[in-house]
Amino acid sequence: MRLDRFLANLPEANRRRAQEWLATGQVRIDGAVERDGARDIGPFARVELGQRTLQQRRPRYLMLNKPAGYLSATVDPLHPTVLQLIAAEERAGLHIAGRLDRASTGLLLLTDDGAWSRRLTLPGQRVAKVYRVDTAHPIHPDTARRFAEGIPFPFEGITTRPVALQQLGERRVRLTLFEGRYHQIKRMFGRFRNPVLALHREQIGALALDPALAPGDYRPLRDAEVAAIHRACAVAAGFYRG
Repeated sequence: MRLDRFLANLPEANRRRAQEWLATGQVRIDGAVERDGARDIGPFARVELGQRTLQQRRPRYLMLNKPAGYLSATVDPLHPTVLQLIAAEERAGLHIAGRLDRASTGLLLLTDDGAWSRRLTLPGQRVAKVYRVDTAHPIHPDTARRFAEGIPFPFEGITTRPVALQQLGERRVRLTLFEGRYHQIKRMFGRFRNPVLALHREQIGALALDPALAPGDYRPLRDAEVAAIHRACAVAAGFYRG
């Protein structure tokens, strides 16, 4: 909303009075005097008029250990959704930042900060995401090399970006991806005719799933964790632009 409209909507205000407040330097946005009524203010901006705080709402960021069987959706007529794992009084306004399919488990982020989630999930960001993968058959010896080179997806006309593979066992690996195409990991292993039995996201950027969270549990992100995601997005955007 424009700042002048926000001010004019106050019970004791009108457009003329809002302009007076702006012209006389009585309005501050995030601590700085603001005189431009055309400025757009978001839902998390701190707006002050004189000694009064008119708006001060902190965005919410949650880490959830997603269990299998839940859709990464706000509502679905057939299947339970991850929002149903959140206490009813905390759900309002939350959306998912980076989905996992119904069978997959692990780190899922929820927020009411749309700008933050867009930075995290835009295709150009290339923030590292780490997954633990269990397969039906032993890992083919050529898998790591092929993943590092990129796997062609002819239908989309693209080749996947390099994926790092760490062998954890005969049928278990840890993968680090910098993109998230539709069922990408399952399709990549499909080239080796090796079905994926379990897919668990361990980490996004520097943010790792809290080992104290049982499947279905969640907690707010700490300020340092939110900042770590901001830094990961900034670094990734700068690297891929450069």
